[in-house]
Amino acid sequence: MTYDVAVIGAGVVGALTARELSKYKLNVCILEAGADVALGASRANSGIVHGGFDPEEGTLKAELNLRGTTMMPQIAEELDVHYRKNGSMVLAFNEEEKEHLHILYERGIKNKVPGLSVISGEEARRLEPNLSENTVAALLCESSGIICPYGLTIAAVGNAMDNGVELFLDFKVENISFDGKKYSVSSKDRTVEANYIINSAGIGADGVAALLGDKYELVPKKGEYLLLDRSEGTLVSHTIFQVPGVFGKGILVSPTADGNLLVGPTSEATSADDVTTTPEGLEKIKAIAARSTEKVNYRKTITSFAGLRASSASSGDFIIEHSGSEHALNLVGIDSPGLSSAPAIAEYVVELLEKDGLILERKEDFNPKRISPVHFSSLTAEEKNEMIKNDPSYGHIICRCESVTEGEILAAIRQNPKATTLDGVKRRTRAGMGRCQGGFCTSFITGILARELGIPETEVKKSGGESYILVGKTK
Repeated sequence: MTYDVAVIGAGVVGALTARELSKYKLNVCILEAGADVALGASRANSGIVHGGFDPEEGTLKAELNLRGTTMMPQIAEELDVHYRKNGSMVLAFNEEEKEHLHILYERGIKNKVPGLSVISGEEARRLEPNLSENTVAALLCESSGIICPYGLTIAAVGNAMDNGVELFLDFKVENISFDGKKYSVSSKDRTVEANYIINSAGIGADGVAALLGDKYELVPKKGEYLLLDRSEGTLVSHTIFQVPGVFGKGILVSPTADGNLLVGPTSEATSADDVTTTPEGLEKIKAIAARSTEKVNYRKTITSFAGLRASSASSGDFIIEHSGSEHALNLVGIDSPGLSSAPAIAEYVVELLEKDGLILERKEDFNPKRISPVHFSSLTAEEKNEMIKNDPSYGHIICRCESVTEGEILAAIRQNPKATTLDGVKRRTRAGMGRCQGGFCTSFITGILARELGIPETEVKKSGGESYILVGKTK
């Protein structure tokens, strides 16, 4: 079978692009190098839906950020993903930084960002009582929000699959050839044919582009984060930024869509496989964040993590353009605000494909809705009793920290895209994301995965590759 379009990369941009294509009478596939979707930047980012005041006027970032942020509430509702329009603040701590707020404000007005205002330090502290007393002013953006980035990606891929898109995992693209009519895209053990190619490979997009005969240079930038317990999740209600300056750039303090508190990230050029956290990086986060608020209780930290952003070495803008090879598009340097822009990028890419000759005919039976697995802990007592009555597996708590039931885990394993690893279950259900970080529930989830997948427990993996949880029996 020759696909009409092959999307390379199952991050949030590739996922939403595939979903956008699934609205049409097309055969579409997604080729993902990892063992699951959302394993790159879409797994490890801030989860911020930016208002759009930061990108320079006239850039793709400015255009697509605003459009994507405007689209996000409907996308989140259709895909049943946690999203909250919580607003953001950029804090200034002296008169020089206050002047920079006005620069950002004017840029935001030019970008047509709604709900922007510069407020006093007193007003900022009225809205956020835990802010530093040194805050002299703040840029308030009422249109920004927070979302679960990997939840959005998983849901978008699932909805695309429900509408006919095929997903190929563990498909690392090693060769691309073109015979003048169609492409042959090959991994180490499989080949897929397609008429059109979309290179949305994130940190690996320069390598895929090279296989098409195109040259780009990406600079991987590592961002380290601290994630705190839900008991800290109400410390602030807005996403709190700082004016860039000598104390650093990009360190935020923000609630997450799931109710935790997130602090970070750093920004450091590194290698394409470096997702380590360091004592130096984590201490830097604490030191810079203290300018915004000194009331973060880091004893409530439950984990640290790092992600990579694919920044272009030659451009501060998104690069979304036709390849030198016919019927192929490169999406390169999709760093911040990539998550916010992703719905609009998807539309933009499909428009470019149509201009390139792809025939688009709307499906009559496209279903935009995806119902996520039930979050048992959020139900009323009556709803819980009814669920257990209909399916007793919902009465069996597996993850005590997050109150995740066996029924939820089974749903995650059975719903597209299916969870086949411990981390896959975790990202879909939050089992293992609590204070004990899977110390109690890992063995139980391993058993459920083995049973449902029809494999020995020794073949269950944490994430993919060789990440086996068990190696054998002791007796």
